[in-house]
Amino acid sequence: MILRAKHLITPEGWYRPGWISVADGQIEARGNGEPPPPGEVTDLGDSWILPGFIDMHVHGGGGASFTEGGADEARKAVAFHRAHGTTRIIASTVTAPLDELQWRVAMLADLADEGVIDGIHLEGPFLSQARCGAQDPRYLLDPDLAAFERLHAAARGHLRQITIAPELPGAIELIRAAVGAGVIAAAGHTDATAEVTAAAIDAGVTHATHLFSAMPPLHHREPGAAGALLDRRVTCEVIADGTHLHDMTIRLAARALRRDDLVLITDAMGAAGMPDGRYRLGPQDVVVSGGVARLAEGVPGAGSIAGSTATMAHVVRRAITAVDLPAADVAAAASTTPARILGLAEVTGALLPGLAADLVVLDDDFRLTAVMARGQWVDTPG
Repeated sequence: MILRAKHLITPEGWYRPGWISVADGQIEARGNGEPPPPGEVTDLGDSWILPGFIDMHVHGGGGASFTEGGADEARKAVAFHRAHGTTRIIASTVTAPLDELQWRVAMLADLADEGVIDGIHLEGPFLSQARCGAQDPRYLLDPDLAAFERLHAAARGHLRQITIAPELPGAIELIRAAVGAGVIAAAGHTDATAEVTAAAIDAGVTHATHLFSAMPPLHHREPGAAGALLDRRVTCEVIADGTHLHDMTIRLAARALRRDDLVLITDAMGAAGMPDGRYRLGPQDVVVSGGVARLAEGVPGAGSIAGSTATMAHVVRRAITAVDLPAADVAAAASTTPARILGLAEVTGALLPGLAADLVVLDDDFRLTAVMARGQWVDTPG
């Protein structure tokens, strides 16, 4: 299979026009200009071919989630996001009672064994009460090594990331334990000062969970966690859904970071792709109105934004057309950088020979038109 398009984005930039050949589920070759004979060429016209998206922070979508229900629910959420361009996915949990969380992590580990998901992200329970956002404050815990070991064991090697509030008692010890176990330690849902956050980075934090969201705003006399995370240039997630962050804020973050340190995520919950209405995010009731998810009235923290209803196709398009980031930088933030962070760079994340044929096709207005995962076309909406 040979695909030709007006734009082909690679780690070196883009080819105009470019072509890519796929065989046995992998990228066989790619090049600039016209594809060499022989071979049957599918001409995609003025389209863009980008590497398939990797969402390393997502709770659900398509009316299903990773935070409630069982394996069938999780499979449904994966299928929804794959149809919207996410060819690799890290399932994110939310804070819940420890026994329930342990069961859920074990269930997700089974799906990771099958290759349905590519790992697990523990968002909670070691988060700040002051900055819990849509996390249920009843089940938040101070960092506890025994609790972490239970969850890590349940994940059976599939725990990729854990979000920790650095200011909590025991946080530094837990950060070191996570890093020692090969898990990405991320700072998030935190009320930490810049100095405390910098100490956590020294201890092993290398990533920021949804930068600016669920942390103090950056102030010119107190830069807080966001300032330290940008200053020390760890990798930083941003939610470019048009709700969580102002477009200018994302541009400022992109300028402060190296190109290879920005990560686009959805932080999507089960209502992604669904009509307005009532939904759940773990133990919490959520109301979606005008496409914005918020904790329902009567819930602790009512009115707080409760994840997003976005897809990676949406945040990628907005990052290019509204935030005005270069398309090549956006492809890196949506694919290549998360692949590197997650240890998947030898498998996926770029249009390079030898990697999995995970790719998306966008039209000249950057709307998703086709998805290929592991060399197979995926049915897409419309």
